[in-house]
Amino acid sequence: MEEFINLKTENEVILISISLVVGIIIGTEREYYNKSAGLRTFVLVSFGACIFTILSTKIGLSSDDRIAANIITGIGFIGGGVIFKDENRISGITTATTIWATASLGMAVGSGYIYLGLLGMILVILILNSLGYVQSLIDIHHKVRNYHIITSSYSELNYCKELFVKYNLKYEIIGENHRENSIDTEWRIIGKNENHKKLLQQIREDSRIIGFEY
Repeated sequence: MEEFINLKTENEVILISISLVVGIIIGTEREYYNKSAGLRTFVLVSFGACIFTILSTKIGLSSDDRIAANIITGIGFIGGGVIFKDENRISGITTATTIWATASLGMAVGSGYIYLGLLGMILVILILNSLGYVQSLIDIHHKVRNYHIITSSYSELNYCKELFVKYNLKYEIIGENHRENSIDTEWRIIGKNENHKKLLQQIREDSRIIGFEY
């Protein structure tokens, strides 16, 4: 009996150790890119999910997944804490979903599916790194960016449109604020990243543009 208990304990220590390795590897990648959730966060998420899953199989009276099922709810609160809304965009969603994925890997390891946890870890690292290059490639040919452009009057709006056409950029007005001495217009501009750079160079030096932000 004592040997059986020791064997189970050894197995659990192995599972916990593997979950720590999973968290360390993913967390190191996030820490390297200075994301809002770093090494310690991912280690604790993977480790905690593993522990809760092991406990769920031990003290879940009527169902082995009673505790494990609530891990997803808890991770939702943690993930929500790293999502921030800036004026023009939402950031932190990738980090939040990585936390969510890491918790699933910890659960897989805690359930004894070590191969699934390790395979998932490799896929997470590949997705975070390789797909970033795909996104960059898309941006080169199809960059979507919002601009706030301040002009002195409505007549300057046509001038802005001429600039967009000049640099082969598609445009639409998505917001407008009429002030006493200026017009603040928000545009959604779509086109090649190279053309965005040319546009920025133009409006930085253009006396007809009072100010801009993107």
